[in-house]
Amino acid sequence: MISRRSIALALTIALSAGPAWSASGNAVKLFDNGTLDLAEVKKAAAALFAKLDPDHDGTLDARELRGRLTAKELAAADPDRDGTLTLDEYLAVVEQRFNAANPDKDGTLDAKELNSRAGRALLRLLR
Repeated sequence: MISRRSIALALTIALSAGPAWSASGNAVKLFDNGTLDLAEVKKAAAALFAKLDPDHDGTLDARELRGRLTAKELAAADPDRDGTLTLDEYLAVVEQRFNAANPDKDGTLDAKELNSRAGRALLRLLR
């Protein structure tokens, strides 16, 4: 059973992230069992990536990332050192942060995990 807090958190995530979280047509549906799995998070991240890439060049630079990553984090996530992230590079950061927010390694994030420091770092990538 989903708690009110979980629903409130899911709605907060959905509303703050915009279309990326409502890609399924129902923002709460992504959180329908009280958790988010990596596939759901990556789907939301990919939709957001497309939205953040107005020039449609397939990469995000620091300006397009709009503070989602610090300069140091961007450099660490940019293996080819071109100053941009491709979708694959962005999703790799999303996956790293998902794993960091999932200390019990059950493959899902619940409201408590999303509210942790690591969970909030993941959510910054999805807003």
